Amino acid sequence: MTHPDPPASRKRTKATSIDIAHHAGVSQATVSRVLRGSPLVNAETRRRVEEAVRELNYTVDRHASSLRLQRSGTLALLLFEDPTADDSHINPFFLSMLGSITRACARAGQDLLVSFQQLSDDWHADYADSRKADGLILLGYGDYLSYRGKLDTLLEQGTRFVRWGAVLPDQPGLSIGCDNFHGGELVGQHLAGLGCRRVAFLGDASSHYPEFLDRYRGCDAALRVAGGAMDPALQVDAQSAEDDGYAAARELLARSGAAGAAPGFDAVFAASDLIAIGALRAFEEHGLHVPGDVRLVGFDDIPTARFTQPALTTVAQDTSAAGELLVETLMALIDNQPAQSRMLPAQLVVRRSSGAAPG
Repeated sequence: MTHPDPPASRKRTKATSIDIAHHAGVSQATVSRVLRGSPLVNAETRRRVEEAVRELNYTVDRHASSLRLQRSGTLALLLFEDPTADDSHINPFFLSMLGSITRACARAGQDLLVSFQQLSDDWHADYADSRKADGLILLGYGDYLSYRGKLDTLLEQGTRFVRWGAVLPDQPGLSIGCDNFHGGELVGQHLAGLGCRRVAFLGDASSHYPEFLDRYRGCDAALRVAGGAMDPALQVDAQSAEDDGYAAARELLARSGAAGAAPGFDAVFAASDLIAIGALRAFEEHGLHVPGDVRLVGFDDIPTARFTQPALTTVAQDTSAAGELLVETLMALIDNQPAQSRMLPAQLVVRRSSGAAPG
């Protein structure tokens, strides 16, 4: 004897995100954030949603979702080449952020397409009209004024993108960045507290490199509170590379006169760790001891900073949170949800190069 199928109302249906939201007592948007691994959801809410997902045996059908929304389910990471001492052409600062972005994409159920680009190329035209990805993450430093027009083009063509960089009032699109001004303030306060009054700066402190400019201004603000100020005569342009730092430090030393002469500065704030590492070599060749003759501070806290001789005092940026927020923000844009630029806090990491740490 056969049994008739149960009424439709009694059939077991697959749980949806709406069911999860109702079960957990949250909005559907919050469910989406939890499933994407967003760092913006508090622990208790995340726990309730994850518990509801387990109880209702909820799974995400990526293929059906992509067809329904006409999406590729892929994000593209455009990593711009930087001048480096090796053949990698990758600023080591971005390597840890790359790992964080990869993990955040996996949690969000997105594939990640990584593409290496040169800022001078027409990368914006290649991705603006293509179906390669649902949105772009842009990583890499460079002359902001030279590539701003490409960001304008992306925005005009409706490309969803978010970049790592300075948060500026009139910028095209959204960015996630470090509070560079406060990071510079931390350096200025640190050096002023050690009695430094003549602080040199290695890095392009102009609107072409707004991150470096904010670091310079922050240090200057802190020194002014202490009764000093940055001296423009002690600023030398440099991009984020060891060779640039080496050349900039030699130029700075040349202004002090012959080899062996006491420098006209008591500390150097390098706009990046790579610049600081190059400067360290130049000072050593000149016969200057760090930190005995000159104190040195970098910015970024790349892994190598711990292993220089002496270990480098620097400013750390939260690359883990940065990667998560880049993906979170881009997914919000793709989902047509509210999104905004964000600045992450900076943290001073004191080591021997500034003369304030033991050993």
